[in-house]
Amino acid sequence: MDDAAERRFREFVETRSVALMRLAYLLAGGDQHAAEDLLQTALAKTAARWGSVDNPEPYVRRTMYRQQVSNWRRTRRRRETQVGVLPDRAGLDAASAVDLKLTVRTALARLTPKQRAVLVLRFFEDLPEAEVARILGCGVGTVRSTTHRSLARLRELAPELNALEPEEARR
Repeated sequence: MDDAAERRFREFVETRSVALMRLAYLLAGGDQHAAEDLLQTALAKTAARWGSVDNPEPYVRRTMYRQQVSNWRRTRRRRETQVGVLPDRAGLDAASAVDLKLTVRTALARLTPKQRAVLVLRFFEDLPEAEVARILGCGVGTVRSTTHRSLARLRELAPELNALEPEEARR
């Protein structure tokens, strides 16, 4: 990589790393170290092909999705962490908004990696079903059924989310 290309790559990393790290964190199920590894691997792969990458952000995101799918296929067992029941909430203030985020994060971490990926791609990345299917290498029907089962499992893991008003749930 020549000096100008290296400078462009460094500028890209500096400007987009926060957003990419957020995505990696969600894909890794809230594991900060795994998210850092995922992003670092994707950036290393991008740096190796920097000269032929026209639009780097979609390339890095796609690389992270594919890398995470590869990680899931290695089938390593994880133990579930039991959490206590959170108290009922009448509305969302600053503290309860943080509680809600932690509840969602914990529930997402307890989903299977495939379920988590489908939900992140569909609802965080706001991708259409066909795009999610293409990224994950499966059919649109699989994405639909996995989304349905994932949301049902999320409701089981965090029943307090069902009690939220639609306006609160969007936050």
